[in-house]
Amino acid sequence: MPKKTLLVTTGSEAVENAVKIARAATKRSGAIAFSGAYHGRTHYTLSLTGKVNPYSAGMGLMPGHVYRALYPCPLHGISDDDAIASIERIFKNDAAPEDIAAIIIEPVQGEGGFYAASPAFMQRLRALCDQHGIMLIADEVQSGAGRTGTLFAMEQMGVAADITTFAKSIAGGFPLAGVTGRAEVMDAIAPGGLGGTYAGNPIACAAALAVLDIFEHENLLQKANTLGKTLRDGLMEIAETHREIGDVRGLGAMIAIELFENGDPGKPNATLTADIVARARDKGLILLSCGPYYNILRILVPLTIDASQIRQGLEIIAQCFDEAKQA
Repeated sequence: MPKKTLLVTTGSEAVENAVKIARAATKRSGAIAFSGAYHGRTHYTLSLTGKVNPYSAGMGLMPGHVYRALYPCPLHGISDDDAIASIERIFKNDAAPEDIAAIIIEPVQGEGGFYAASPAFMQRLRALCDQHGIMLIADEVQSGAGRTGTLFAMEQMGVAADITTFAKSIAGGFPLAGVTGRAEVMDAIAPGGLGGTYAGNPIACAAALAVLDIFEHENLLQKANTLGKTLRDGLMEIAETHREIGDVRGLGAMIAIELFENGDPGKPNATLTADIVARARDKGLILLSCGPYYNILRILVPLTIDASQIRQGLEIIAQCFDEAKQA
């Protein structure tokens, strides 16, 4: 189907414009986002983001029609059925479906903990949106640009979104983000209603074209899957001797490990997570924590990394866990 794209500079801009486009296309104002979501730091995207600290603490949220559904996470007892039921409850108790313009979802949550929605869930969500004339927005700012082994994670879900946002890696570090959607949806806003001072910056666009060339010439999508398997296998080996590692997961090269006290999912271990981050930093390895309880280590290696660097990184992570156990 024909598509059109709006180019902007940041992921938050992309998300704000995606919701604006959905509102114009449906003539509705409501939006549904998910628990654990991260959609940006601007005032409206903070309302979509499912985490208060450090993003909106002390600032409050923009008043508006934003409702929160459960993100499916079997590890923590939220099934696909539970997540769909939470949307149905919103329709019954908070906002009629004919008042909802869009449901926005990260196919793989970023700040929320690298939990991936199942293809079955995404297909049910697509059907629900179709039933009620709601736009489905896939926020692929973090999961896009080949990170999950396909250019966009939605390619693995068996359904397509009406609108997709992207940013981050697409231009190799240059400030470029975008919104792509079905042409008739994107055209819902009159000329002049979309744009920005630096929209479609030519240098950033040139960088993005170079990135896409490298993806093709160096076969980075396949490499992302190979990297992901190497990382998961290495981390699973570390987990065999460290029961604090309760889960190793990811799509492609978007990998996370979740830490619990004595392997109990009900006891997130933020203290150990912070300790591992600090020890790794001192050894020259940058790890990021995430999740609502800060007990998840996310591993986002460059897709151009070589095998020796992967081995070195895994060795450092193993050393950090060994040292933490002995401390």
